[in-house]
Amino acid sequence: MNFDYIIVGAGSAGCVLSNRLTENQNNKVAVFEAGGSSDIWKVKMPLALLYTMHDPKYNWKYYSEPEPNLNNRRLFCPRGKMIGGCSAHNGMVFVRGNRNDYERWENFGLKSWSYDKVLPYFKKIETWSGGENQYRGSLGPLTVNQSKNDNPLFKAFINSASEAGHTINPDMNGEDQEGFGMFDTTIHEGQRASVSKCYLNPAKKRKNLNVFSNSFVEKIIFDGKKAIGIEVKIKNKVQKIYAEKEIILSGGSINSPQLLMLSGIGDAIHLKDKGINVVNDLKGVGKNLQDHLETYIMQECKTPDTLYTYTKLIPKVMAGIQWFLSKSGPCSKSFLEAGGFAKSSPEREIANIQFHFFPSFVIDHGLVNPSSHGYQLHASPNHPKSRGLITLNSSDPYDYPKILFNYLEDEDDLKQTRECIHVARKILAQPSLAKHSGKEVGPGSDKKSDEELNEYIRSKAETAYHPCGTCKMGVDDMSVVDENLKVNGIQNLRVVDASVMPEIPSANLNAPTLMIAEKASDLILNSAN
Repeated sequence: MNFDYIIVGAGSAGCVLSNRLTENQNNKVAVFEAGGSSDIWKVKMPLALLYTMHDPKYNWKYYSEPEPNLNNRRLFCPRGKMIGGCSAHNGMVFVRGNRNDYERWENFGLKSWSYDKVLPYFKKIETWSGGENQYRGSLGPLTVNQSKNDNPLFKAFINSASEAGHTINPDMNGEDQEGFGMFDTTIHEGQRASVSKCYLNPAKKRKNLNVFSNSFVEKIIFDGKKAIGIEVKIKNKVQKIYAEKEIILSGGSINSPQLLMLSGIGDAIHLKDKGINVVNDLKGVGKNLQDHLETYIMQECKTPDTLYTYTKLIPKVMAGIQWFLSKSGPCSKSFLEAGGFAKSSPEREIANIQFHFFPSFVIDHGLVNPSSHGYQLHASPNHPKSRGLITLNSSDPYDYPKILFNYLEDEDDLKQTRECIHVARKILAQPSLAKHSGKEVGPGSDKKSDEELNEYIRSKAETAYHPCGTCKMGVDDMSVVDENLKVNGIQNLRVVDASVMPEIPSANLNAPTLMIAEKASDLILNSAN
């Protein structure tokens, strides 16, 4: 089989590329996804997101190596393994990042990735419920809605943030990101608006798009330093499939560097150690791994307004029936919709902390039900200085890679995390939450010293599920792709996903990933003309 373009991975970026590259009917495109269909109720129901997160049929379910600065805990690292990728199981919070994020990218020598250059692509993605303006789009494939979740805890929380001295921000994707309010969501008419639903499904009708699910790409095929095809297992048979124009890796921040290394692109010493022939010595492959590390400030709730209600059989069944019949009720929401951005201390120049408010306790990524009503404020530094890496366990493509985030390696990351506990406590102590608030159970009101807070963070902090940066874009020796997302030293090979981010933005990563894919589509199509 021969195609013009081969896309590896039908996650968020792969779905965008599949749509945009096939708008020209002369382009013959194939997309290969290791997982299967995401056209199931567990994906469509917003509140059911934990069902796919813990299901190996729909998730890679990676774990990190023991994290040396988190008491050697191995942290769960879920990644979507289905059509739509992480957009089919994420929290549906749509945050772009702020102007400063992309000005930092520009300052890394990436002039075409400045805020003013990427803003048109953010607008191109969306049909926003608030209507078009200088910062927002109204004609895009993805439905983005301002949350209308009327849970009384959300209103109380936002009012408390105001009482604590923070601004109320009606649009954190607009002119200014700082402040608190309701996040935008990719929920529409009570169902998840995944990228596969909004981008890929309309494109499937085109004769020039071929979607291969349950197809595992084992290796990239090269002719010298030119990528010409892939080896892919489909129905237990390995086939060679060739690309006339380009191969585009969109496997995400874990799988894309893994596939590059398996194919001979990476640090030559590491590849030779694993018995892999070196095609190109690129030392940055798998390096520069970043993530947002969240700490939960947890408080018991004296009113029955939390999701604890729906851990009981009858309310759970009734809520499920309501959603199946009318796509309404609690199952039609994610309950991650309230939050904001703030400075962790007055000396910080810009908002360096993101908060998510959740009206329930989350125990072991939702595997364990809480035993009482409660709510928690998730706090994470936006720009951690710590860097991790991904390496191969072996040359076997089915052997999971080693993932080490190296969280809190930098002392300032720990300091910022401590600071955000103080900011969170001040918000949660305001009058608007007084009628709801019970005792603090995490860290616990008696935990006040730096040492006590450090131990709470090291023993309890968890991933915000935002890995990125492992095939970073840039101009230095550790860059993997150039400004046009072409793999350095290789012809006809690009990486288009969150792995190319040189530095993590102040955001949940789905919206920035879609922006990268929209911009990459133009780069690819323009280079072909």
